[in-house]
Amino acid sequence: MRVLFNSRAKHDYLADALTLLSGWTREGEQIRRTLVIDDTQHAALTERVKVVADALHLRPEISRRSDSTQIRVGHGNGEPLTEGEVLLAARIEDAYRAVTES
Repeated sequence: MRVLFNSRAKHDYLADALTLLSGWTREGEQIRRTLVIDDTQHAALTERVKVVADALHLRPEISRRSDSTQIRVGHGNGEPLTEGEVLLAARIEDAYRAVTES
């Protein structure tokens, strides 16, 4: 049996998934997260995110500002947020927990 997803159901699914990602905020067609971590944790997080992002063929924006790391996921050019981008955000949360717990 085949299930067809219309764009409304897909949007609702993504919106529901985003509510499970605490700390992420939506800005149009991008999602953003600011993490307060030190330089060593930033380097470890960036390496882990790069591996996952490469596997998903995505390019998040990761920048360092004094004592925090800012991450943006999404195109921001009018393209809708995809399942892969929400998945990447979830994997970034996993990586964040891993680098801050060790």
